[in-house]
Amino acid sequence: MADDWSVAGITRRLFPILVVLTLLELVGGLTLGSFEATLRRYPSLLVLVPVTIGTAGNLGSVLSARLSTAFHLGILSFDPTDDELLGNTITTVLLAVTVFPVVGAGAWAVARATGGARLPVETVVIVAFASGLVLAVLAVAVTVVAAYGAYRFEADPDDVVIPVVTNVCDVLGVIVLFGVVQVIVA
Repeated sequence: MADDWSVAGITRRLFPILVVLTLLELVGGLTLGSFEATLRRYPSLLVLVPVTIGTAGNLGSVLSARLSTAFHLGILSFDPTDDELLGNTITTVLLAVTVFPVVGAGAWAVARATGGARLPVETVVIVAFASGLVLAVLAVAVTVVAAYGAYRFEADPDDVVIPVVTNVCDVLGVIVLFGVVQVIVA
């Protein structure tokens, strides 16, 4: 039991996960690089990339922290009808619905201030909203699966879930954003 809280114990458990997540981040970077022409053409989308990725990761991180705390307090079951799980899930999606349009408007405003707003504000807001909604649902799914996986493998969710969620949401953020851009802009 003392090994559970030692640096060596935590490192031993997390190292394989961090290696896999590093490889996953490479996929996200390669995906981002493949859309360079689109980003150069529409600078407001370039501004949107880090904010979208960061916001999705933040939503997942907040949810994972809440689920981890509920798990440690013994008030979380992984039953889909669990009020704690359902309430936090709905709150995360509603937060995304309210935050991502503001993110889109802000990205457009920054691009406009720097002379790069080639897309109408409505288009950038719709791209941000649609991406954010999809990412919120995916972040919830990734968070619940990671938290449940930590529970099943008797790992501390505080050690595992946030790194998994933030890295996976980074990659999903790039993929979802450019998928939405392909549908709405191209």
